[in-house]
Amino acid sequence: MKQIASTQNPFIKSLVQLQEKSKARKQSGTFIIEGFREIELAIKGTYDIETVLICFEVIDKNFAIPNLVEGNQSFNTIEISKEVYQKLAYRDTTEGIIAVAKTKNHELKDLRLPKNPLILVMENIEKPGNIGAMLRTCDAAKVDAVIIANPKTDLYNPNIVRSSVGCLFTNQIATGTTEEVIEFLQKEKINFYSATLQNSTQYHTQNYTKPTALVVGTEATGLTELWREKSTQNIIIPMQGEIDSMNVSVAAAILIFEAKRQRGFNL
Repeated sequence: MKQIASTQNPFIKSLVQLQEKSKARKQSGTFIIEGFREIELAIKGTYDIETVLICFEVIDKNFAIPNLVEGNQSFNTIEISKEVYQKLAYRDTTEGIIAVAKTKNHELKDLRLPKNPLILVMENIEKPGNIGAMLRTCDAAKVDAVIIANPKTDLYNPNIVRSSVGCLFTNQIATGTTEEVIEFLQKEKINFYSATLQNSTQYHTQNYTKPTALVVGTEATGLTELWREKSTQNIIIPMQGEIDSMNVSVAAAILIFEAKRQRGFNL
């Protein structure tokens, strides 16, 4: 097994760039995954793993490697020093294992939808933590697809990988402009319900048992006007306090599980 002990190693420096810069991820077509569960979910999600870096000073030797190689993955394995690992590790809780994986394309035309899909659309979401939280909810509810309209951060931002706890790899995800997403939904004959204050009705009064997309926007500015104009129905979550909005990931969860309830989801 190859060993790297220096943080000045050119390969290690390139991995630091992958962690820190979206441009580096886009140019190389690769990104960093940290942690047992996340790497295993990426493999299960058919991501191509190029390299696995292991710090034996940190890792649980009896658990990690056998679980990862069972899938006949043809990746390189490198032993790294604790100093190198700490240079690369993004999370406070260390597990001693990092992978380099290839990114995927996320085009609308590549989505494979069932006859009666349930989709979450998120527009202009900037905070990676909110994206990660919504991906976790979509995994928990087994949503058929996630579409990000007008993405403001690349999907392989380490904050998204971390906050989604691997659900980046378990969801079917596509990206596009708002215009492209609306055109796609209309072409596929999918009703879409826009969460907005304007011209809206209470969310629980709508029927989500047919092909449905639930659309959420930013807490600061909400959805762009095109969603409000083109939606099957604008919807609102009624609130009784002083403020008129809630965290977007919370709002998305409320809408998703109402749709799942209507579709016969058993708690």
